[in-house]
Amino acid sequence: MLKVLKFGGSSLADAQQFAKVKQIVESDPDRRVVVVSAPGKRSKEDHKITDLLYLCAAHIEYGVSCEKIFDMIRRRYHEIRVDCGLNTDIDKDFEQIWVHMQHGMAREELASRGEYLSARLMADYLGFDFLDAALWLKFRFDGAVDKEASYAALRRAAEGRRVVIPGFYGAMPDGRIRTLTRGGSDITGALAAAALDADLYENWTDVSGILMADPGIVENPAPIRHITYSELRELSYIGAKVLHEGTVFPVREKNIPLNIRNTNEPDHPGTLIMDSFSDEEDNGSLITGIAGKKGYCVVTVAKTGMSSESGVLLKLLEIVENHGVNVEYIPSGIDILSLVMAEEKAQPCLYAMLGEMQKAIQPDSIKVTEHMAIVAAVGRRMASRPGVSGKIFATLGENGVNIRMITQGPEELNIIVGVEEKDFAQAIRVLYNTFMKERKL
Repeated sequence: MLKVLKFGGSSLADAQQFAKVKQIVESDPDRRVVVVSAPGKRSKEDHKITDLLYLCAAHIEYGVSCEKIFDMIRRRYHEIRVDCGLNTDIDKDFEQIWVHMQHGMAREELASRGEYLSARLMADYLGFDFLDAALWLKFRFDGAVDKEASYAALRRAAEGRRVVIPGFYGAMPDGRIRTLTRGGSDITGALAAAALDADLYENWTDVSGILMADPGIVENPAPIRHITYSELRELSYIGAKVLHEGTVFPVREKNIPLNIRNTNEPDHPGTLIMDSFSDEEDNGSLITGIAGKKGYCVVTVAKTGMSSESGVLLKLLEIVENHGVNVEYIPSGIDILSLVMAEEKAQPCLYAMLGEMQKAIQPDSIKVTEHMAIVAAVGRRMASRPGVSGKIFATLGENGVNIRMITQGPEELNIIVGVEEKDFAQAIRVLYNTFMKERKL
């Protein structure tokens, strides 16, 4: 069995966190491939190493000295090396980086050195081999990851070895360092798991899995024990802060389970993400998670006989598309339909779109509702239980939340309601409290 682990910046902030990582890795002999981020914040007032490296790059660009910032970075790594009793000569690395910076080191390569140095120290600490991500994570010239070449290269490089890999970066065909988007170490870990056909990808962070609701709205929401990849996608799209989107696809393609764990609570099972679960495992509440977003507007178009007139929806969508606005949802009735759009995108061209709609289909009326929020209840069990949507609507109504829009996906994986922004937090709290009462803990 092979487990690939990724540790985030909070898990590597100092020597104490390094020690936790070592204990986690050594507790299971199947944990043989470790991907690491750059050290994160040690406190609220502290700085992430990657932020400091980007700050160095900005100083260099504008001809301002970054020596003090660079020394701050150097001290962080030196403290970890000394406190962990390591022998890795990172002073030589820092000297080489500093010289390179004086001669035009590329911004992306400089930013990647946080993960590079972190992996060098962690490999020494664990007694694993250091495997530079630039040796296997290959980008095409268009910036996309070349999965076929990357997977083959990692299989060759990691075969029969226990390795530590820096996250966040790889190499272009000409050898230049290319970074992923922020949070890209999650993607590196997922790509490594997929390349090696791992039995499990463990993503270690500072929370015990995905929560059922936003903790900024619901006090101490329960963690989600099991969630499918489809549910995760729904929650992420509707606004839940979960994993980096690119993390899911490599492991989902290979049907590799993904386990989100807490470095500071290693005994907590966290959240397990798979394509499906057995009936024995699938014993939670009807609702897996609740999420939402503010900042929507709804354009409602009414026209007698619309249902029998072909091409109306197509014309409306073409108008919106021509203005570069995306339609998120389309709730409809017999002679009425609504286009739900992000207010920020739609507002600058709203009146132009309304004028074009009026001319194109000559509706009986067009109404615009602004300052709307979307709230979604997501759950794979809802399809097998009648009356869930009715319970949601009744519960919200009984608690003074006025529902302005209703839509449900064809797979019955989610039920989405539109509410006024002032009712947003209340709607989420009401749904959470209602369905948590039924949950089998």
